[in-house]
Amino acid sequence: QVQLVQSGGGLVQTGGSLRLSCAASGSIFGIDIRAMSWYRQAPGKQRELFAAVLSGGSTNYADSVKGRFTISRDSAKNTVALQMNNLKPEDTAVYYCNAGGLNRYGGWVDYWGQGTQVTVSS
Repeated sequence: QVQLVQSGGGLVQTGGSLRLSCAASGSIFGIDIRAMSWYRQAPGKQRELFAAVLSGGSTNYADSVKGRFTISRDSAKNTVALQMNNLKPEDTAVYYCNAGGLNRYGGWVDYWGQGTQVTVSS
């Protein structure tokens, strides 16, 4: 029943900043969340995992966004945010948040946000 609801996104010029947020709209009890992450998909390209935060608080970034994007998680509120700075036209894509973990049966489950468009103009 957990669903992730995204907000933010939009149009920004090169060098600008945007902040995306993602919040669980339902109960997450019984789910042992191991990671929350951000994916993006540009036209004609595969969906790319570019940022993740693990349950212990450690973060990982793809080289394409390292030093520009910051992922943060509020475990108590089951939310994840993405701060994007120094945006480039190649960052233009649909951005999706994801939460993954173990359910009560020991299986891996994923929850996805609805996606939001980020467009960076040159």
